Amino acid sequence: MHYRKLGNTGLSVSEIGYGAWGIGKSAWVGATEDESVRALNRALDLGVNFIDTARGYGESERIVGRVVRAHAGENILVATKVPPRNDNWPAPDGLDPAETFPGDHIRQSLETSLRASGLDHFDVLQFHVWSDEWVGRGDWLETVADLKQAGKIRHFGVSINDHQPDNALALVATGQVDTVQVIYNIFDQAPAERLLPACAEHGVGVIVRVALDEGGLTGRVTADTTFPEGDWRAWYFRGDRPHEVERRVAAIVADLGIAPDEIAETALRYVLSSPAVSTVIPGMRTVRNVERNAAVGDGRPLTPEQLDVLARHRWQRNFYE
Repeated sequence: MHYRKLGNTGLSVSEIGYGAWGIGKSAWVGATEDESVRALNRALDLGVNFIDTARGYGESERIVGRVVRAHAGENILVATKVPPRNDNWPAPDGLDPAETFPGDHIRQSLETSLRASGLDHFDVLQFHVWSDEWVGRGDWLETVADLKQAGKIRHFGVSINDHQPDNALALVATGQVDTVQVIYNIFDQAPAERLLPACAEHGVGVIVRVALDEGGLTGRVTADTTFPEGDWRAWYFRGDRPHEVERRVAAIVADLGIAPDEIAETALRYVLSSPAVSTVIPGMRTVRNVERNAAVGDGRPLTPEQLDVLARHRWQRNFYE
């Protein structure tokens, strides 16, 4: 496993991190705790040292804490997230930060996360939505500083609203944030235009989510794919989207001249080909997925020629509209 700097935090993170949303039985049907624990342990055995969870991920914080505590002394890094107090996802324009991340809410959420996980601190505390309108307003920055001083968190980050990578540029420029988490993949290439260069300039770590397009860039979503009742992917891949995903993935495979079962590896390498990216956090609920994804963290980017081909496969859309 290769490791990269997490911005200017002084932390070194595995190229492949662990996205722990799916293990929490919150919106992904089929997760079991026993398999989740086996998958997490296998990831740590393979050198994964960064786990991303959240207060809103069902039982995820508890399961992550259970595994991390069993690996005490191994310097496993855990990031979690504070949900907005108003439960408004994503954050729309015009909100006051007192409605979303007032200091008392941040503290209460963090204490709940610490109790759930059994950990004494988190390495990164992230706001689960963000708006650049909040820069210089509210008491959230003072609260974050106090929590750092108290040793309950080491660093502060934000999870940028889906498909709005430029809605953190003002925050990045202030030097007040240590990390940003953003959707970035072969289809959604927008972060490379302004956000990634800004993060590189200001020493902000970049955590990439949805690198596999919630499964779309694995080759396993086809026109005939269905998802169990209650699984959020049934909504994400609604209408004719499975057919369109299948068509576009087939075009990528053909243009690159790769085998169909290489698309997931290619998608992860695409993200890691950017030196501004610190880690990518695919969701992994099984040992098989862990072993497949962890193998990509070997420090080998795609070639310039491959990146040129993939630049033509940008698919600018918002699955949430």
